[in-house]
Amino acid sequence: MKNLLKNVSFVILLLKMCLIFGQEVDVQRRIVIDVGHGGKDAGAIGVNGIQEKDVVLSIANAILKLNNELKKPLDIYLIRYSDTLISLSDRTKLAKALKADLFISLHCNHSDNPNARGIEVFVANSNSQYSEDATWLAFQSQAALNKELGFDSRGVKFANFQVLRGTIDYCPAVLIELGFLSNHDEGNFISENNNIEHIALSILSSIQKSIEL
Repeated sequence: MKNLLKNVSFVILLLKMCLIFGQEVDVQRRIVIDVGHGGKDAGAIGVNGIQEKDVVLSIANAILKLNNELKKPLDIYLIRYSDTLISLSDRTKLAKALKADLFISLHCNHSDNPNARGIEVFVANSNSQYSEDATWLAFQSQAALNKELGFDSRGVKFANFQVLRGTIDYCPAVLIELGFLSNHDEGNFISENNNIEHIALSILSSIQKSIEL
């Protein structure tokens, strides 16, 4: 019954997204998704051995797949499409070269405390003309993930991460920590393909709401 309710929830969210994406968008804005880590940099390692670099790549590919199935897909690019390592400076350079209108960096969290859990979204702690839009996107992303997936909220925070610092001057930029792989429940949840689609659809929904501003 729990799985059935999950599937029904996903179908309802997908139908809502189809209605939203069916609306006219005057200007096609370019979204660049930074897929964290890669190659020899595995990122966080989960309690079940799952690697952060693989989780975020699966979510990014699910976002692309869902976007491509829409009647009017968005203009979305990934920083990496495979298990390769790209330096932080090159990630921001690529986003700039792609002329990103929106930059989203995907990560998963880790803690020595196995009870640590929840979503947190970061924006650059430096001010720019895009700071307000970035903060709005951060709240939208967290709200979507919390509402549709039931993830705990750890708040929107400000940080000096290089990928945010390097992009905030020319587009809204956020970094999303998609739960703790070190937490048994969240690590197992994010390992399931069906749940990855839920996460991807929630992120896609928050992107759409942001570009409608």
